Amino acid sequence: MSRRRAHAVLAAAVALSATPAHAHLDATGMGPLYDGLVHFLTSPEDLVPVLALGLFAGLRGTAYGRRAALTLPAAWLLGAVFGSVAAATSGSAVLSAFWFLVLGGLVLADVRLSLDAVTGVTALLGVAHGWLNGSGMGVSAAALVALLGLVSGVFVLIVLVAAGVLSLRADWARIAVRVAGSWIAASGLLILGWSLRA
Repeated sequence: MSRRRAHAVLAAAVALSATPAHAHLDATGMGPLYDGLVHFLTSPEDLVPVLALGLFAGLRGTAYGRRAALTLPAAWLLGAVFGSVAAATSGSAVLSAFWFLVLGGLVLADVRLSLDAVTGVTALLGVAHGWLNGSGMGVSAAALVALLGLVSGVFVLIVLVAAGVLSLRADWARIAVRVAGSWIAASGLLILGWSLRA
C-alpha cells in the first residue's frame, strides 16, 4: 500500500512542477524574422499566388524563372515599405480570387507571354501583396525584420517551385503542373463566389 502512495505522491509532484507548454513555435519567442516567415507560410492568400507564379515561370523557361525570382521579392519588399507608412488596410477576398484566377489560368492554359509581360505581372503581384502586408505591420524595427523574413520565404518558395518545374521533362509532368493550375483557378472561383454571396 505504501508503494502506491509513493507513486501517487511522485505523480502529483511531477504534474505540479510541469513547465508551460507551447503548441506553436511562434509563441516561444523565436523573433520577428521567424514571425514574418511563418505569416507567409500560413497565409494561403499570399502563398498560393506565389506558388502559381512559380509554376508558370517554370513552365515558361529558365529566363522566366530567374526574372520572377528576382522581381517578386523586390516588388514585395517595395510594396510593403510603402504600405507600412500608409493607413492599415485589410485584403479582400475579391483581390485574392483575382490572383488565384489570373495566375491559375495562366498555368492552366500554358499561355505564352513575353518575358516583359511576365515581369509586369510579377511586379504587380509583389507590390499588391507587399502593400497589404506592410499596411498591417506598421513602421518599427521588428516589423522590418518580420518583413525580411516574409520576403525571404517568398524568394525561397518561388525559386524552389520554378526550379522544380524547370527540371520536368516528361509531357505528363507538364500536364500535371497545368492540372495544379486548374485547381488554383478553381479555388479562385470558389473564393469569388463566397465573397460575392456574402
